[in-house]
Amino acid sequence: MFMVRKLNYTRNIGIMAHIDAGKTTTTERILYYTGVNYRMGEVHDGAATMDWMKQEQERGITITSAATTTKWNYKNESYKINIIDTPGHVDFTVEVERSLRVLDGAIALFCAVGGVEPQSETVWRQADNYKVPRISFVNKMDRVGADFFRVVSQIKEQLGMNAVPLQLPIGEEEKFVGVIDLIEEKAYKWDEESSGMKYEEIPIPNEMLPQVSKYRMELIEGCAEESDELLEKFMTDSDSISKDEMIEIIRQATLNKRITPVLCGSAFKNKGVQLLLDAVVKFLPSPVEVDSIKGIDPKTEKQETREADVNGPFAALAFKIATDPYVGKLAFFRVYSGQLKAGSYVYNVSSGKKERISRILQMHANKQNALDCIYAGDIGAAVGFKNINTGDTLTDEKHPVLLESIDFPEPVISIAVEPKTQADIDQLSMALNKLAEEDPTFKVKIDKDSGQTILSGMGELHLEILLDRIKREFKVECNQGEPQVAYKEAIVESAEHREIYKKQTGGKGKFADIVFQIEPSDEDILGLQFFNKVKGGNIPTEFISSVEKGFKKAMANGPLAGFPVNSLKITLLDGSYHSVDSDAFAFELAAQIGFKNACKKAKSVLLEPVMKLEVVTPEAYLGDVTGDLNRRRGQLEGIGTRANMQIVKAKVPMAEMFGYVTHLRTLSSGRASSSLEFSHYEEVPKGKVDDVLYKVYGIKLQ
Repeated sequence: MFMVRKLNYTRNIGIMAHIDAGKTTTTERILYYTGVNYRMGEVHDGAATMDWMKQEQERGITITSAATTTKWNYKNESYKINIIDTPGHVDFTVEVERSLRVLDGAIALFCAVGGVEPQSETVWRQADNYKVPRISFVNKMDRVGADFFRVVSQIKEQLGMNAVPLQLPIGEEEKFVGVIDLIEEKAYKWDEESSGMKYEEIPIPNEMLPQVSKYRMELIEGCAEESDELLEKFMTDSDSISKDEMIEIIRQATLNKRITPVLCGSAFKNKGVQLLLDAVVKFLPSPVEVDSIKGIDPKTEKQETREADVNGPFAALAFKIATDPYVGKLAFFRVYSGQLKAGSYVYNVSSGKKERISRILQMHANKQNALDCIYAGDIGAAVGFKNINTGDTLTDEKHPVLLESIDFPEPVISIAVEPKTQADIDQLSMALNKLAEEDPTFKVKIDKDSGQTILSGMGELHLEILLDRIKREFKVECNQGEPQVAYKEAIVESAEHREIYKKQTGGKGKFADIVFQIEPSDEDILGLQFFNKVKGGNIPTEFISSVEKGFKKAMANGPLAGFPVNSLKITLLDGSYHSVDSDAFAFELAAQIGFKNACKKAKSVLLEPVMKLEVVTPEAYLGDVTGDLNRRRGQLEGIGTRANMQIVKAKVPMAEMFGYVTHLRTLSSGRASSSLEFSHYEEVPKGKVDDVLYKVYGIKLQ
């Protein structure tokens, strides 16, 4: 009973938002007000606890999601809150993705001036995918141009979520002094001298009474609509609905993702953070209030569930791998069921190996506290793994279950690197392996033709940070090429092809004969769709998997210019074999050669990544910005306004966007800003294919 009670008083939350909305500042205030930190770290001073990496401190942005644990007292009860502060920059979307996979609830932060910005939409969609309930916090209410109600309406219109204000701001911009709690009907003002540690209840300003009455009545009506019993009460006497009943109804609606409660404040000016923590406790779920985690039993392949129960079989998901200079490889994991003691063994279902956990740590940014045991509902880190990857499932060996892993986006940009000295080759290889283990969106490959090491990532900033880490953490100086676009290839038509592979040498020969149909894959299916329709044993069953393997290998190098083919549908129709000369390798080679020949019939095309761009610019520069986008093959999708600025939305090929941030600054005298996010792959226009390949890779098409 004690452990169940403990789980009820636990919250696993993340803070998510667009870049510069104030996530890290809000987390720093939470740590200060909960007593974890004795001074407030500021992002602009490079002193934020959660931004512990040198690159984060220098740039004033969050690059890697940082975990911490704190406690908050609400109504004489102590609540344990595990917090993950996530990045806002789109290049580090993977950090948000893997954090949301293991969280029970989230705080969505919005800038009171910027409102719902592009990355706000991205992280909101990610939270929808993982069915994470969230509360919204409109931050920066002290900034010029702050407008609480505009942000509330943007959440409704742009995110399609029923945003319900639970607070109203007292004043805006430099006159913002506090908030009014609509449930309690109380006004609060923060004390400047105590850095916001103290706040006092004040009378609701007279001029705000009509507004408070209106929004409170809307809140009561909304609560009444959620319950027949409350509706009956409301019809009799609207004042008869108690505050506790309102809190319970709002909580249920939040957990069911029907609403997002909206609060407001200014984290930097120390206003509103304590009430935000109260809201986390009141409206976000404990581990026992979210759906049980589902997985597949690897032996029976039947679906199983794991309840948030400390006495159940152990099940956890590794959501992040990090390299620590002192303890080595750290695996961050969320425990869904059971408990794990330091020094015990776990079974990695994904790799099929048993490993010993030497130490269990509770993380506080890059600092660690050792734990003897970790229980269901908690987030921690383990030391001792020899072989572990992001998304691996860890369980009790007697009760294995494979939890759903995490899907990561494909990289869109590549660069070639080489160490400045031959002596650093091995050190660079080790550094790249460690960074690729930590970051699933970072890919490393050796180009077969040139022998160059090619690094691929989510954007220019992503690769810049990784190269900086190679230099600082691993002490390797690198030469690098110009960034290149990560092109892909595809076929657009269907074709039937017969490939006969024969090789006769002095001894045993090689023979394989396959007939197959090649065509574009069904919509939205990545990878190889392989169907076997061979009848009568014309190809022995043991060779069919070799044919499939051959096609999979061939897809890594497309026929047009050697770029990967992302999706393909192959139907094996017929073939033949030789009782002596045929073997698995012959059929694999036949598939690889047949793929290249069949693609010529099925018409190969080059695909390029297209990015979703949003530019925020003063009206004076609007013509220059749109004209420049037209020259970059951009497709304008709309122009709107936000806080006296023009918002330009467009889709632009990644190939045209290198150095755009610098160019935009020049174009607008430093007053415009932009954000870029991957949208989709699209066929390169015919007139551009030769130019693109020759300019970027020195390839001339026949």
